[in-house]
This record gives sequence, structure tokens and C-alpha cells, in this order.
Amino acid sequence: MGTPVTVPMVGKIVSVSVKAGDLVKEDDQVAVLEAMKMEMPIVAPVTGTVKEIKVTPGQEVEAEAVIAVIE
Repeated sequence: MGTPVTVPMVGKIVSVSVKAGDLVKEDDQVAVLEAMKMEMPIVAPVTGTVKEIKVTPGQEVEAEAVIAVIE
């Protein structure tokens, strides 16, 4: 199934730091979210391999949206 990477609030994806197949460690940056005129890093909740990226830079996202999946 994999572990979802989610965003904490409504905002816009500024950048995506990983691609499918990349190895990530827990707390590695996956993407940057702009919300309320601040940029915040979105980090991996677990160590594993990025299975899927579900967003692109510039995309608006809702709170708790899944932006990536890590296996």
C-alpha cells in the first residue's frame, strides 16, 4: 500500500524535491508548500522508496491532500 505524504493545510506546491524511484529517509524534504505567504518544507514521514508523486509545482492542494506515496 505505501505510506502517504500529506500537506497540513491548503496551499500551493512551490517545488517537488524527489521523483518516483528515489530513496528517502524519514524527515527528508519531499516538497515545498506555500501557504499564508510562508514556505514550509513537506518531509517524508518514513524511510523508503518514493513510489508515486501526485503533484506538480504550481498546483493548488487542499488540506490533508496526498502529494506522494513512499513504500
